[in-house]
Amino acid sequence: MPQQNLQITAVAPDPTLLDLPWHVPLAEWPDEVLAALPQGISRHVVRFVNHGGRVLAIKEIGETVAYREYALLRQLHRIEVPSVVPVGVITGRSAPDGERLEAVLITEHLPFSLPYRALFSQDLRPDTATRLIDALAVLLVRLHLVGFYWGDVSLSNTLFRRDAETFAAYLVDAETGDMHRTLTKGQRSYDVDLARTNIIGELMDLAAGELLDEDVDEVSIGDALVERYQELWAALTISEAFDSEERWRVAARIERLNDLGFDVGELEITTDIDGTKVRIQPKVVDAGHHSRRLLRLTGLDVQENQARRMLNDLDSFRAATDRQNDQEQIVAHAWVRQVFRPTIDAVPREMRRKLEPAQLFHEILDHRWFISQQAQRDIPLPEAAKSYVENVLRHRPDEDALLGLAPGEAEQQS
Repeated sequence: MPQQNLQITAVAPDPTLLDLPWHVPLAEWPDEVLAALPQGISRHVVRFVNHGGRVLAIKEIGETVAYREYALLRQLHRIEVPSVVPVGVITGRSAPDGERLEAVLITEHLPFSLPYRALFSQDLRPDTATRLIDALAVLLVRLHLVGFYWGDVSLSNTLFRRDAETFAAYLVDAETGDMHRTLTKGQRSYDVDLARTNIIGELMDLAAGELLDEDVDEVSIGDALVERYQELWAALTISEAFDSEERWRVAARIERLNDLGFDVGELEITTDIDGTKVRIQPKVVDAGHHSRRLLRLTGLDVQENQARRMLNDLDSFRAATDRQNDQEQIVAHAWVRQVFRPTIDAVPREMRRKLEPAQLFHEILDHRWFISQQAQRDIPLPEAAKSYVENVLRHRPDEDALLGLAPGEAEQQS
């Protein structure tokens, strides 16, 4: 082993990381240490490795930028903004001949995530593009609400995970970002305009490679991002005025924000001099209202829309078992034992890794509704789970292995 002066910067440094071949340029790492995951598009050398029972993404990058991006990702992770989880930075690398090698930033691979190239070029349904753009708009709004200026918004710098009928977007690359107390309108507008330009360009690249349906309008998809962002930002931040007799609208506004998946940290209420008009200004602090409630009740940590669907099923279970007067947490515990776990366990072990458990449960509920409509009777959940496995899941690709697949490869797996 050549002499090196490696330095690991991490919250919980893992000494076994030193066993990796840091004296070799990342592009030349041997196959035996790499995870069998195809590479996505990146301006830096990135490799995936299996290490200590998890998959790590390692990016070769300048030392200063690596430390800066690591710190930003830690901030985003601490305030629960969807982003990849930082593991650490390694510096002091050198080759056997003494040549200095770049520092690396290590992050955790995001399980069940899908790059946009795989999503846009395999079985793209008309509403899939809309759902992806919605997910990116929500992510951008969440980042802007916490004061994060991205500086390089693009589909390439985002990963998507299924979230019930929608997608959840995660920030992957933060090296151009910056954290502020609040963002100016100009900073937000720049991010949104750049997102539109990059999205249109990325989709045109796919179209030029005949990897995108010819009916897809790249410009309209880019425009949709701007429109969706502006709608969401207005819903979350504008002040609202109404007559003092209409105070029920305060609760209605909070409920609407909760339905969008956001919580209200503070609500500023002012009245005019004669008290006839009330103005409210919510301060939205975070998203994840439903996922946090489900986590509190059941311990299940899932995406927002998956949580919403599971809470609806929990409410149905509560009504069907006539337990409306029981404590909510006790009923939720029973629902996990009697409904959720048995449904997931009904899926053969070798097929469970195709989708996250929460997404499996959501799709089984959807399938039950579909076959109940066809049969004109209520289909029990175990029967629906069996039908879903045989008629749907067995023919689905393994999404945990789709990371970074080129579009053609993704299609071959479907």
